[in-house]
Amino acid sequence: MAHRVADHILARLREWGVRRVYGCPGDGIGGFGDAFDRAGGDPELVRPRRVEAAAFMAAGHARFTGGVGVCAAADEAAAIRLLSGLYDAALDRVPVVALVGQRRRASLGAGGGPEVGLIPLFSDVAEYAQVCATPAQARHLVDQAMRTAAAARGVAVVIVPADVLDEHAVTVPPHGDRAVFSGVGVPAARPVPPAEDLEAAAAVLNRGSRVAILVGQGARGAGPELVQAADVLGAGVAKALLGRDVLPDELPFVTGPIGFLGSRPSDEMVTRCDTLLVVGTGFPYAEWLPEEGRARVVQIDADPRRISARVPVEVGLAGDAGLTLRGLIPLLRYKGERDWRRGIEEDVGEWWRILRRQARQRFEAINPQLVAWELNGRLPDGVVLTCDPGAVTAWWARWLRLREGMRAALSGTLGACGSAVPYAIAARLAFPDRPVIAFVDGEAFQADGMNEMATVAGYRDRLAGSGAPLVFAVFSAVGRPGSRDSAAVPCAAFADLAGLRGISCRDPERVGAVWEEALEAGGPVVLEFTVDAGVVPLPPHIMFDQARQTARAWWHDPDRFGAAAAGFRQKLAEFVEVRRHY
Repeated sequence: MAHRVADHILARLREWGVRRVYGCPGDGIGGFGDAFDRAGGDPELVRPRRVEAAAFMAAGHARFTGGVGVCAAADEAAAIRLLSGLYDAALDRVPVVALVGQRRRASLGAGGGPEVGLIPLFSDVAEYAQVCATPAQARHLVDQAMRTAAAARGVAVVIVPADVLDEHAVTVPPHGDRAVFSGVGVPAARPVPPAEDLEAAAAVLNRGSRVAILVGQGARGAGPELVQAADVLGAGVAKALLGRDVLPDELPFVTGPIGFLGSRPSDEMVTRCDTLLVVGTGFPYAEWLPEEGRARVVQIDADPRRISARVPVEVGLAGDAGLTLRGLIPLLRYKGERDWRRGIEEDVGEWWRILRRQARQRFEAINPQLVAWELNGRLPDGVVLTCDPGAVTAWWARWLRLREGMRAALSGTLGACGSAVPYAIAARLAFPDRPVIAFVDGEAFQADGMNEMATVAGYRDRLAGSGAPLVFAVFSAVGRPGSRDSAAVPCAAFADLAGLRGISCRDPERVGAVWEEALEAGGPVVLEFTVDAGVVPLPPHIMFDQARQTARAWWHDPDRFGAAAAGFRQKLAEFVEVRRHY
C-alpha cells in the first residue's frame, strides 16, 4: 500500500501499465529512490549514465512499444538536460511523460540555489506541465499527464517538489472542496471520415493515371490496406524516414525512402506523378514533392491540423489510416493500364542493382555502404533497428532492405545526435527476445555513446536476454591528413574496457564475417567499422542551391579531393545501366 506521495505516483503509473521509468534520481527526487526500492521493480527504475539518455530512452520505448515512455529528472539542472530528448519526442509526435524534481517549497523564491522556472522551461515542448503543490493533486496530475501524452502524442511534465514527495499520500481525495477524482485509461481515437469525403477522394484517385503514395509513421499498422490500395491504383509507395518500417522493402513497388537521403525511384515517382496520396506523414521538404499545381493531392491523417500543412490538398480525410483506407478501397476503380506500375517496379529493381554496385566500390578505408549492404543477407527476423543522424542515416535508410516484421526508428525531425544507443537499450529492455542493431555515428559514440556503454555493462545480464543479438555498429570515419577523424579513439577497445565485447574491422573483405561474429556473440557487442570519410551521402538529384552550398563546404574541407572522387564514382555507378524514365 502506498504511504507517501512518491509511492503513490509509482503505484498510479503501475495502474497505467508503466513498467519502466528511465531516470537518474538525486537530491531533488530522492524520495523516489526509496519508493522504487519499495516497489520491488514494478515499475523498475532504469538508471542511464546521463540524464539526456533517460529522455531518449523514454522516447525510444514509446516509438517501439506504442505506449507512453516515462523518464525522471532529479532537479532543475537535470530538467534542463532532459530537453533534447523531450524535443525529440515532441517533434516526432511520440508520447513521453517526464517526472521532474524541484527544490523544497520553503526555499523557493529565496534565490539561494539553482532556482529555475520549470513551467516556462517546458512551455514550448510540453502539451501539459503542472506542479504538484499538495499530495491531493498527485493522483489527477499523473492521470492527466498520461492521458495527455497518449492522446496528443506529445510530452507531458509533472513537477514535484522534494518535500511533497515525502509527505503522506492522499490516495482518495475527500469529497467536497472541488476535489478531483480522475481515472486511469484513455481510449484510442480511431475516426473515419464521412462517406461524402471518401467519395470525393476516390473520384480524384480514380481519375489519376500516374498515382503515387507517400506514407509515414501515421500509416503504421495499415500495411495490408496500403498494399491493396497500391494494387488497385497501380501505384508505387515511397516512405518518409519515420515510416521506414510501414511496408517491407521486398515489395517490388515500394520505392524506399524519399528526400535528400532517399532513393531515385521515390524521387522520380513522386515528382512525375499526376496524383499523390499522402498517408500519415507530415513530410516537410517541398523540393521533393510535386510542384504546386502539377499533381492532385489526397491526404489521410488522424490529425486534421496536418492536412494541407505541407502541400495544397484537394481532398483531406481526417481519420485513422487503416480504417480510412478500408472505407476508401471499395470506391476505387482498378486501373487496367499498368505501364506506370511496371515502370516503377523496373526502376526499383534497377536501383537495388545500383546500390549493390556502389556498395562494392573500393576506397582507402571501408566503404560504409558495404557495411549496410553486407548486413542485408544477415538481418535476423524481427530485428529492431535504430540509427543516429548524419551520414550514417544514408547507409541505414538506402542500403538496408527491411523485411516484414522488422522495426526501425530514428530521431527524424530533431536529428538528435547520440539517440541511436539509448533507443536501442530501451528497445532491448522492452523486447528482451528480439534482435536489436544500432547504426551509431563514430563522433556521437565518443560524445554520448561511450557513457551509455557503462549502462549496458550495468544491465548486461538483462540486455543479453535470451542471447538474441544486441549490436552497436559504430561507423568510425578516417580521412586524409588534416581532416576530422572519428577513428582516432578506438571504440571497440573501449567496449572491452567496459567489460563488453568489442570487435573492430578495417578490412573490406571481413565485413560480412565480422557481422556474423557479432550477431552470433550472444550478448552486447560494439562492432566498430573504420570507414572512409570521403564517401558522403549524395541526393537522388542535385539542385542548384544544394550544389552551391555543397561546393562552398567542400572547398573548405581538407579532404575535398577524396570526397569529390568518391562522389563521382558513386554517381557513375548509376549510369552503368541504361536509366529508364517512366
